[in-house]
Amino acid sequence: MPVVSAGLLLWRRAGEGGVEVFLAHLGGPFWARKHEGAWSIPKGEYDPAEEEAWDAACREFFEEIGVPAPGDDPEASELSESSAPLDLGEFRYSSGKRVRVFAVEAPGFEVDAVASNLFELEWPPRSGRRQWFPEIDDARWMPLVDAVPSVSVGQRPALEALAEWTRRM
Repeated sequence: MPVVSAGLLLWRRAGEGGVEVFLAHLGGPFWARKHEGAWSIPKGEYDPAEEEAWDAACREFFEEIGVPAPGDDPEASELSESSAPLDLGEFRYSSGKRVRVFAVEAPGFEVDAVASNLFELEWPPRSGRRQWFPEIDDARWMPLVDAVPSVSVGQRPALEALAEWTRRM
């Protein structure tokens, strides 16, 4: 059975019709000095038989960023009044993994520091030494045009879908 993930792509309007997206930088030693392909929509695996995709996207956002997802808390004020989660669809990676992406306009969203889950890895390789690393070591807003080459190839169609949707607005 293929792996299924859900993610939350925050976006906001930027000067002169531009769009910015909020992306997370992958943690761990492999990604430490990489930029291209090292950023990601905050996302993670879920079991569709046990959890709704939107709920999984919000849970994963919290686990990876360390703050509640905009739109998950009805008391939050960082969303625009007209913003509602937009289901961009499901995107398939070449590996067969499927990712369901929701976009939320969040113009007032900011985070001072990322507080991500940790994962354990043998590092350096074949050393027998195990170390803990954050899943995500940074997260920030970036122009959509810069974001496309910064994410993995499998996530680019989701960014392109958001770009197309915002052009029609």
